[in-house]
Amino acid sequence: MANPLSLFNLTGRVACVTGASSGIGRHAATVLAAAGAQVVGVARRASALSEWQGEVGEQAAYVAADIADLDAIPQLATAIAELFGTPDIIVHAAGINTREAADDVTREGWDKTLNLNLSAPFFLSQALVPAMKSKGWGRIVNFASLQTTRAFPGGVAYGASKAGIAQLTRSMAESWSPYGVTANAIGPGFFPTELTEAVFSDADRSARNAAQTCIGRNGQMSDLDGPLLFLCSEASSYVTGQVLMVDGGFTAK
Repeated sequence: MANPLSLFNLTGRVACVTGASSGIGRHAATVLAAAGAQVVGVARRASALSEWQGEVGEQAAYVAADIADLDAIPQLATAIAELFGTPDIIVHAAGINTREAADDVTREGWDKTLNLNLSAPFFLSQALVPAMKSKGWGRIVNFASLQTTRAFPGGVAYGASKAGIAQLTRSMAESWSPYGVTANAIGPGFFPTELTEAVFSDADRSARNAAQTCIGRNGQMSDLDGPLLFLCSEASSYVTGQVLMVDGGFTAK
């Protein structure tokens, strides 16, 4: 019997991770490289991407780009493929939360949130999927949220985008899984990132969130490693169209 751990080995795979300059995206890009993949990080901040590349080494490369610029997606897909070849794996970790109350939501904030959180994952995937289909193998991992199913204060635009991610994931699976391209999503609970800085800087609020989980603590970056490798590897070959909540049981209570 083959070593079952080999199911998680990404050697020979090419991955693209958006939002790789910080937070969950940067962590995800590093984890995939550690599992053997060649990884292209994409984000706006070239200096942060260069720093990440320096930490990871020759398995890392990057493209500095505004993923929310939907008109530039075709050129971005070309630039990504020029580094290590066409990606086998795409992880959509870039995101924004403007935290505007419902009465204060602006068109600008709404469009910015929906473009980056929902439209960009679809159109970048659409641009990269043909190469995956030609290989008969691909992995798309979107990022959902607690707000995929829960309403939080100041989360109208963000919640709408993350609810959309759940259905987008199912629709991607229906469209592309017959060609060997699976699509799934990870729904993190509260993890310490730039987006959640306001939450973790408030000790009482952070403690309340931890108490809401079944496990009794907030997330640590390493908690994402197993689910991410599972969904990006051969281990999940018969899993598609799913939202895996990695939230310590927050949504179970």
